[in-house]
Amino acid sequence: MWRYAIPLVVLAVIAALFYRGLELNPSYVPSALIGKPMPEFVLPTVADSETTLGSRDIAGKVALLNVWGTWCIECRHEHGFLLQLAKSGMPIYGLNLRDERPAALGWLATLGNPYVASASDVDGTVAVDWGVTAAPETFLIGRDGKILFKHISPLTAEVWRRDFVPLIKAQCGASEPGCPQLAAVRAP
Repeated sequence: MWRYAIPLVVLAVIAALFYRGLELNPSYVPSALIGKPMPEFVLPTVADSETTLGSRDIAGKVALLNVWGTWCIECRHEHGFLLQLAKSGMPIYGLNLRDERPAALGWLATLGNPYVASASDVDGTVAVDWGVTAAPETFLIGRDGKILFKHISPLTAEVWRRDFVPLIKAQCGASEPGCPQLAAVRAP
């Protein structure tokens, strides 16, 4: 009897695990950095190799760090929405991943520049420290310099309203220093 029951029990357990897996979101990858200070870095900017951008420039205000690259098709898809966010008052800092400066400058000149500044991470070392798996990825940074949220894949109006806005509202009261004064953002 046990000879037939054991395979059936194993099959039932495997089926239950597969059924549970159907409910999971495959694009959700938890970050070990949530709630921790952002990794420190200093890199030259895309705009000027003599000027730097670092974690100290971002700290002290609620801001986004957006990882992008000219080779990234999905980065192009989210770019219009990033422009809207920047116009609405959200400070966005870029981390340009594995691009040569002329390509990145051409991208920003052609598509528009939503970034307060964008750091040039040519070899991807800083991206590794941030736990970046691929572009695009967007991090929400709190006024205290801690990472509040990480989104993998293109940022959209729906994701913005659902995941980012509640966290920003929890960080910021009316007209607090270091908080963005966001205008309404519409879907592109």
